[in-house]
Amino acid sequence: MSSPLGKYQRKLDQQEVIFDESQQLALLALERVYQQLQTATATATATATATTVSGDIKGVYMWGDVGRGKTFLMDLFFSCLPDSVGLRLHFHHFMARLHRELNLSFGQVNPLKGIAKRLASECRVLCFDEFFVSDIGDAMLLGGLTEALFEEGVLLVATSNIAIENLFQNQLQKQRFEAPISLLHMHLESIHLNGQEDHRLRHNGSTDIYFVSDETKMKSLFDKIAMGEITSLPLQVCRRAIKTKAVAKNIVWFDFYALCDGPRSSLDYIELAQTYASIMVTGIPELSSEPFEHIKARGTEDGAIGSGQTGERAVSLGINDDAVRRFISLVDECYDHQVVLLLGADVSLDQLYLNGTLLFEFRRTYSRLIEMKSLYYQNLHIKNHPK
Repeated sequence: MSSPLGKYQRKLDQQEVIFDESQQLALLALERVYQQLQTATATATATATATTVSGDIKGVYMWGDVGRGKTFLMDLFFSCLPDSVGLRLHFHHFMARLHRELNLSFGQVNPLKGIAKRLASECRVLCFDEFFVSDIGDAMLLGGLTEALFEEGVLLVATSNIAIENLFQNQLQKQRFEAPISLLHMHLESIHLNGQEDHRLRHNGSTDIYFVSDETKMKSLFDKIAMGEITSLPLQVCRRAIKTKAVAKNIVWFDFYALCDGPRSSLDYIELAQTYASIMVTGIPELSSEPFEHIKARGTEDGAIGSGQTGERAVSLGINDDAVRRFISLVDECYDHQVVLLLGADVSLDQLYLNGTLLFEFRRTYSRLIEMKSLYYQNLHIKNHPK
């Protein structure tokens, strides 16, 4: 089994990657974790005892701007781990799993400890991609779960666009998160990937996936891609109907408002990305909007932790930001599954979202859509979705 450093060097030798000085500290940190895991496994085998990880091993938290190689390095590390040692999940997928397990644990005194024990029996290293917390209830859950995971000896390797200390920067009552932040700092080696180049923009060649005010072109593209019978029947996704403009065996076509402006979640987009090789969305308006303040309803949006003072409950939203948040989630799931997303909008991509409360998150979306155009991504798509 190759180590992260060894595998990285082979990729350099085969010209699959370009050397980036800013990635080296993170690579060395991942190598240290890998080697200590190897040592712990060898010791456990020699003594015929259960595998344990010594307390001096830290996990790794890699953060930085989009396209700096965070996910590449985490996947490189994960690919070096023996079977049953690591569990790699996009952070949204992990949160969906956590909520499912909590629902099954109803009535238990401390369900998070039980969930942590189950995860510890499944893996010794938990790899999170795109660690980002925007919901205050999720933030409180994560505080308790990460503490329980560290108590069980599970290591964490995570990627994020923001530093640990800013993970809950948009949350109310920030003092409630001081302990979880301190815990993450204690257990994780935080490394800033601050290179100046977006590696996603290095890929040569491109094909069109984004069209402005050209539904005729989109119809021709759908007909060219579609395999098998074409209908316009609604789809049942997560046991709820979604209207379609057209659907075939390998591609489905939605209006933006049907897909992103209703009671949808990442679970819907996960199911779609697992079912279709290509997803087409048209009728996308300009998504920018002026943020405005409103007061969270006491006791309904703040979960069980209390509403706090009225001033603490004031939040800013743009009129389109709920739909934008769902669109971001859609792009994330398509990207993770190497699904081709074909988009038709009223404005160009660089004008799609210029004002709102989700500008930080949308930078990742923009970068991923640019990469989806590349022949590199198209080849991944073909490899993962053979006809």
